[in-house]
Amino acid sequence: MKVLHAYAWNIPKWSLGFKAMTKADSTSSPPVLSSIIEPHLDPEGYLLDLSLWNEAIAHQLAQRENIQLTSKHMQILHLARKFQQAYEVSPATRPLAKYIQIHLSPEVSASIYLMQLFGGEAPAKRVCRLAGLPKPTNCL
Repeated sequence: MKVLHAYAWNIPKWSLGFKAMTKADSTSSPPVLSSIIEPHLDPEGYLLDLSLWNEAIAHQLAQRENIQLTSKHMQILHLARKFQQAYEVSPATRPLAKYIQIHLSPEVSASIYLMQLFGGEAPAKRVCRLAGLPKPTNCL
């Protein structure tokens, strides 16, 4: 399947989560987003340009990590982005948990909740990667 790069068509940044389709493509398989965002990721999968992030990009990044994003995930991702805007640094796990406690509720702020929701590795790394933020500085 031929995938067209968004810049070749002068498509605005906000639409980078979608493939440009021509009549010839309309009967082919669904859009492939990874080929559009792949050049915009560092080797660890973090988005290089924070301004390119949107919820469609978040879903594509999550798909790469075998995560199905829910409204609970998206709520945490948006809070992580607010944290980064407020403090100009990507949140580590403890500060993110505290920020969530302040802005949502004490029940969802526990690191255990974040690990259950985002699984696997340190939750702050995965949250930042899916939220289009740089890797937290204190994460190895």
